[in-house]
Amino acid sequence: MKSPHATAGTTGSRPLSTFRLFMGLIRYTPWLYSWNLLNWILITLVPILPGLVTKEFFDVLTGESATGFNVATVIALLLASAMARVAAIIVGFLSDVHFRFRAAGLLRRNMLEHILREPGAKAIPGSPGEAISQFRDDVEQVEEAVSWSVDAVSMVFFAAISIYILAGIDAQMTLWVFLPLVVVVALAQLSTGWLQKYRAASREATSQVTGAISEMFTSVQAIQVAGAEERVIGQFRELNDTRRKSMLKDKLFSQALDSVFSNTVNLGTGFILILAGQKMQNGSFQVGDFALFVYYLNFVTTFIQNFGKFLTYYKQSAVSAKRMSALLQGAPGEKLIRKAPLYLSGTLPDPGELAAQAAPDEANAGAGAASSLTLEQLKVEGLTYLYPATGRGIQDINFTLEKETFTVITGRIGSGKTTLVRALLGLLPSDSGNVLWNGYRVEDPGNFFVPPRSAYTPQVPRLYSDTLTENILLGLPHEGGRLPAAVHAAVLEHDVEELHLGLDTVIGPRGVKLSGGQAQRAAAARMFAREAQLYVFDDLSSALDVETEQKLWERLFARRRAACLVVSHRKAVLQHADRILLLKDGRLHASGTLAELLASNEEMRRLWSGEIS
Repeated sequence: MKSPHATAGTTGSRPLSTFRLFMGLIRYTPWLYSWNLLNWILITLVPILPGLVTKEFFDVLTGESATGFNVATVIALLLASAMARVAAIIVGFLSDVHFRFRAAGLLRRNMLEHILREPGAKAIPGSPGEAISQFRDDVEQVEEAVSWSVDAVSMVFFAAISIYILAGIDAQMTLWVFLPLVVVVALAQLSTGWLQKYRAASREATSQVTGAISEMFTSVQAIQVAGAEERVIGQFRELNDTRRKSMLKDKLFSQALDSVFSNTVNLGTGFILILAGQKMQNGSFQVGDFALFVYYLNFVTTFIQNFGKFLTYYKQSAVSAKRMSALLQGAPGEKLIRKAPLYLSGTLPDPGELAAQAAPDEANAGAGAASSLTLEQLKVEGLTYLYPATGRGIQDINFTLEKETFTVITGRIGSGKTTLVRALLGLLPSDSGNVLWNGYRVEDPGNFFVPPRSAYTPQVPRLYSDTLTENILLGLPHEGGRLPAAVHAAVLEHDVEELHLGLDTVIGPRGVKLSGGQAQRAAAARMFAREAQLYVFDDLSSALDVETEQKLWERLFARRRAACLVVSHRKAVLQHADRILLLKDGRLHASGTLAELLASNEEMRRLWSGEIS
C-alpha cells in the first residue's frame, strides 16, 4: 500500500484559475456582490448627469440652450447630483466592506478547516511563516482584486454610456478619449510574467521573515544558551534585506506600470485638448460640447487608470491563488471556495452540532457505527506508520480495546508509544492497517476520533492566552455542571482556589502562568469536559507529584464510564491496567496483565525494575 505521506510536499496541487476563484467568491454571496455592483454602477453613472448639466450651463451662458433652463436651475441640478453621488458612495463603501469581509472570511475558514482535518505531521506543507503569509497577504490580495472587479464592471457601464453620448457629438474626439484604454490593456497583458514573478518572490521573502520571527520567539532560551544571539540576528538581517529587495522590485514594477498607464492617459488628454481647440476655432465645436468632453475626460481617465490597476491586481492574484492552493497539498482547489457558513451574526451553534455537520458519521464509519456512538469495541489491525526522514515508527500493531477498560501502552524511550497513539487517532497518516469501531472500519480517523467519541491529552498540552474556563471548555456551553465536574476529575480545584481570579484567570500564552503539572491537569480537565467514549492520555502524569497522580487516577477509576488508552511507565498506572501493551523497536513486543508480563517477559521486568528507561 502506498504511503499517504510518501509524496507529501511533492504532489502537485491543483490550483484554481484566477477566474474560477473570483467566480466562486462571487457565487458565495451573489446577492451581496450584486448589491455592491449595483451601488458602484450608480456611483459611476451619477457623474453622467452633471456632465450634461454642465454642458447645459455653458449653453445657457452662450445663449445656445435648447431647454430653456436658467442659471439657478442648472446650479440646483448640479448640487442635487453631487448630493446623490455622496449618498451612493456611502452606501457603496458599506456594501463593499461587507462583501470583502465575507470573501476573505470564506478563504481563511476553508484553508483553516483543511489544515485542521489533515494529520498533524502534514498539516501545512511549508513553514508556519509561509502559512501566515498565505492566510494574511494572499487572502488580502484576492480580496482586493475581487473588490476592484466591481469598479471595473461599473466603469464599463460608464464608458459605454459616455461613448454613446460623446460619439453623438464628435466621433473623432471620442476615439481619442478611449484610445489609451487599448494601450493600457495591451501593456497589462505584456507585463503578466514580470508581475507574477516579482509578486511570487516578494511573498516568498515575506514568508521567510515571518517564519524566522516565529522561530526566534519560540526558541529564545535555546538561542541564549547557545550564545547564538548575534548569528541569529545576522541571519534575520539577511532575510530582511532579501525581503526589502524583493518588495522593492515588486512595488517599483507595479508603480511603474501605474505611471505608464497614467502617462498614456495624459498624452491622450493632450491630443484631445489640441484637437478640441482646432474644432472650436473652425466653429464645429461649441463651448458646451467642449465643457462636456472635459468633464467626462476626468472620469474616463480615472476609469482607464483603474481598469489598468484592476488588471494588475488580477494578474498578481494568480500567484496568490497558486500559493493558497499549495496549502491544500494536492486537494482540489475548489475547496478554497466551498460554500460554508461563517456565523457572523446571531447565536453561535453548539460545537457538537458543528462537528456533526463537518464530519458525518456515515462518511467515517459506516451506517452501522453511525447508529450508535457508544463504544463496545475498538480493534486495531496491522497499524503501521514510518517517519519518512528516518524510516522509524511503528509496524504491524494489533490489539483490541473493550468498552470501559483501562489499557496502558508502555516501553522504553523511542519504542513508538506516542507514534502509536497519534497514528491511531489520525494525527499521523498511517501507511497501512485498519481501525475498527464496533466492527466498522474507520475511513478517516482524524475526523472520526473527536468528541463525543474520543478525547485526547498530548504529552505537551496546548493552552491559549485566555481564561482557564475558556481553555477547558473551548466553546462548550457552561451550563450542565460539566466545568466543575471536569475540574474535580483533573484534581484542579485547589489550584483554582489559589489563582487570583479562579477559573477566570487569564493563564497567558501557552499557559505560562501555570506550572507544568497545572498545565497538564488543565488539559486533562478539557478532555474530561468532553464526556467521550474513549479517553487517550499520552504520559499525562509525567509532571505530577505522586499524591496528585494517585488522586487523579482514583477519581478516574471511580467515575469511569469510558475506555481509557494511556501511555505511561508509572508503576501506579501499570498496576491498575486491565491490559498492558509493551512496545519495543516500534513493534508490539508483548501484551497482557502486569502479573503475566512480569512472569514471562524480560523486557517488562527490566522496565519495572528501572534498569532501562
